Amino acid sequence: MRPEPAPARLLDDADPLPGRRQAAVWRVPLSGRVLAEKDELANEVPVALEYNGISHATVLATPCSLEDFAYGFSFTEGVVRSASDIYDIDIHSQDSGVVVQLTIASACLNQLKLRRRNLAGRTGCGLCGLESLDEVQRELPAVPPRAPYVNAQAILQAARELKQSQPLHLETGATHAAAWADATGAIQQVREDVGRHNALDKLIGHLMRTGSKTNNGFAVISSRASFEMVQKAAAASIGVLAAVSAPTSYAAQLADELNILLTGFTRNDSFTVYAHPEHLKDLSL
Repeated sequence: MRPEPAPARLLDDADPLPGRRQAAVWRVPLSGRVLAEKDELANEVPVALEYNGISHATVLATPCSLEDFAYGFSFTEGVVRSASDIYDIDIHSQDSGVVVQLTIASACLNQLKLRRRNLAGRTGCGLCGLESLDEVQRELPAVPPRAPYVNAQAILQAARELKQSQPLHLETGATHAAAWADATGAIQQVREDVGRHNALDKLIGHLMRTGSKTNNGFAVISSRASFEMVQKAAAASIGVLAAVSAPTSYAAQLADELNILLTGFTRNDSFTVYAHPEHLKDLSL
């Protein structure tokens, strides 16, 4: 008879939106006895966003820092122009997921219709529901030119700190992270999610809500750098995006066009620059 582990439950029953759940599992070794244990799983639920009563998108996300996510998603997707366009946010947990209801400026409703997407189930490429190729790349201004303000050591320091700054990942192994580091590489804020795009939106949303400037630091992400990650960084005027994994060709091309220093394989004692190496203080070309 197989062992019967305890039923799954919320780690914190007082939290209606847990970032993780405890689940029953069976450890199966190549030899020996099967063990019934408990394991931590990253929570992944449908999150629906509604603007002024209009359903706009449903994404699969980790239901923590959802207010940050609502701000960041709304801004990077072109629904709102700034944090001041968001008047109110209500978050409702349901059996089937979470509904985030936003009240936004009436002037943004037309933008909402223009950018309307059917994003049900998005955790991957982020293009589900686009009607034409022309919609893939948004019209965004390049990040304003700045004097070189970050050095290689700062980027590597941030990548090292990121490893220990992901509590959900350390417990579950299933989440991505996006972090904001100051010019010295010290991590200031981290947001996690099962979706890499969601994690970056959460970080950008936090920066928006707190009025943080993006010209005195940089973003580091635990995932690969897709074109959409670069596009979101550009929308928030983030001039440096450091990825622990690889970028795509489209991401490198877009970073070059939008004046973003893009690094990949940012780990251990090195990284590769894919666009705008002149933004590094200590790089001799």
